[in-house]
Amino acid sequence: MTDQAASARVALVTGASRGIGRATAIALAQAGHRVAVGWRSDADAAKETVAAIEAAAGEAIAVQFDVADAASVDAAVKQVEEAFGPVEILVSNAGVTDDGLFVRMAEERWRNVLAANLDGAFLVTKRVVPTMMRARWGRIITVSSVTAYIGGAGQANYAAAKAGLIGLTRSLARELAPRSITCNVVAPGPIATDMTAALNDDQRDRMTTAVPLQRMGTPDEVAAVITFLASEPAGYVTGAVVPVDGGLGMGN
Repeated sequence: MTDQAASARVALVTGASRGIGRATAIALAQAGHRVAVGWRSDADAAKETVAAIEAAAGEAIAVQFDVADAASVDAAVKQVEEAFGPVEILVSNAGVTDDGLFVRMAEERWRNVLAANLDGAFLVTKRVVPTMMRARWGRIITVSSVTAYIGGAGQANYAAAKAGLIGLTRSLARELAPRSITCNVVAPGPIATDMTAALNDDQRDRMTTAVPLQRMGTPDEVAAVITFLASEPAGYVTGAVVPVDGGLGMGN
């Protein structure tokens, strides 16, 4: 058995049909893991992620579910367990934005963003943790944002949800450490994804000017950090918030 095969695990990545999630799913597969590609609304994009993994001789399946719905989460994890076995690596990446000034923000917009970004991480993690505890091994990585600690005008809902992920993950890190389960946060800054591609040139220029490295990051750069945190050598790293933000959040 090769070293890679010996350390192969079952990974579930939520929001893996595009962007950071897709890059992470591919990177984990390249590290030898069997990957469940979680998606909610874009079947074609999820199939493209799976195809990219299989083209590189990796193993993957696509699982459709809504992270904010407990029954949907349970059905999806059962599908992963039947195909690959218990989830050993969880990357909670799924999320949405619905920006708007706070004084005009409807309660529905607040609740929808917290449901997808924070409640979703809670529900998926709660579903997979018991098997990790029995196995006495696990890796949980949540994808937050630099916005969690520097804030963002018009993003009170998003920033609150992403800050909540830090509190959730660090609390889990303390609770689950005796079972050799590590829990860490990755906090990306501006990343070149479909979301940022929708911005106009002036918006992108303002965003990159604020970054000390003077550029946006790439999904692959975020995925590389997540893949390390999911690895055996990262076994002594837990409760960390790792920025991948070009220096934007320095000092926070």
